Amino acid sequence: MNEIIEQETGALNALAGSELLARYNHSLLGVFGTPQRVLVRGAGCHVWDADGKEYLDLLSGIAVNALGHAHPLVTSVISSQLATLGHISNFFTSPTQIALAEKLLEISQAPEGSKVFFTNSGTEANEAAFKLARRNAGTPQAPRTKIIALEQAFHGRTMGALALTWKQAYREPFEPLPGGVEWIPAGDIEALRAAVDENTAAVFIEPIQGEAGVIEFAPGYLQAARTITAEAGALLVFDEVQTGIGRTGEWFASAGVTPDAMTLAKGLGGGFPIGAMIVFGTQATGLLTPGQHGTTFGGNPVATAAALATLHVIETQGLLAQVTSVGEQLRTKFAALDFVTAVRGRGLLIGLDLDAAVAPAVVSAALDAGFIVNAPGPHTLRLAPPLIITTEQLDTFVAALPALYAAAVAATKE
Repeated sequence: MNEIIEQETGALNALAGSELLARYNHSLLGVFGTPQRVLVRGAGCHVWDADGKEYLDLLSGIAVNALGHAHPLVTSVISSQLATLGHISNFFTSPTQIALAEKLLEISQAPEGSKVFFTNSGTEANEAAFKLARRNAGTPQAPRTKIIALEQAFHGRTMGALALTWKQAYREPFEPLPGGVEWIPAGDIEALRAAVDENTAAVFIEPIQGEAGVIEFAPGYLQAARTITAEAGALLVFDEVQTGIGRTGEWFASAGVTPDAMTLAKGLGGGFPIGAMIVFGTQATGLLTPGQHGTTFGGNPVATAAALATLHVIETQGLLAQVTSVGEQLRTKFAALDFVTAVRGRGLLIGLDLDAAVAPAVVSAALDAGFIVNAPGPHTLRLAPPLIITTEQLDTFVAALPALYAAAVAATKE
């Protein structure tokens, strides 16, 4: 930490975590509630809090820190790029922006004529996709005004992305939202076929619904969605914000099915904020024209350099195969626990259901024991650890989980 930052935070660094949280509540808007801990340092798959306690990070910033914390190549590339060229606005471009766009088109096996638009986050990428869908407007005689999303879907919290998000408690305080969105049962091919017609502009699908508890669809659903939307002239949009960039052991969870647009973020920058929308084929790329969308910081040299470094490490260190292998082993070990009723997911995006509604209490007990996990539902734990995590590190959590579960059950009975 440089001297200027030390001057600004020096007094805070001397405070205990409880004192810092009091300062947080006094100065920050309470949209997240009170944070669980004050984290001050990270290295690899571990982080440390203001009181010196160490944690194994099994959530990686909700699938963001793909290479763990303070990865040497990513930090070096960010520092070097920032010292060379930081922000330039979208009046200009940079070699890193072009190189990253080309790399994303390569790993997504995009056809000729495909293009990339960079954003700062996943919700912004989905905003761009929403606007792309609006441009698939049909004709005055046959307008396309309907957008299909899935029940239990989560696409973000800005207004357009929020309009696609299923959870009513998220949407209601901010209505009226952009209209025309209809939800259908997730994974139901016949419901999808019945909903998509000549008035449909687009269908949005998360290949695996992460916030819903890591819900994966039956084989063939994504391909059926491709066929149904193509026949109706509707766009197919895959939201791979959480599932993309190696999280499932492949570059994308939808591998093998080509959508009209794909949104990315989270793991793309290895912890540095960046998002992207890949638009596939010349017909879809022609929908948004100059002046119809934009961003100040999207695709800046530092963010794109960080993403290039992240992709380089995943590719050159064989992390896709490692994620597949380690994830399979972990799911097998979870399934063997007698209080686990279901294990879902692919690679290192894993959801496990417990036989009692104690998942939030398990999260709390795990944190006290030095593990960071998440509970997207009362019965469900979610893990999305760094892609570099080892079997040995994961085994420490598997070994601890029975005691954590027992403690959670006991705590809920008190």
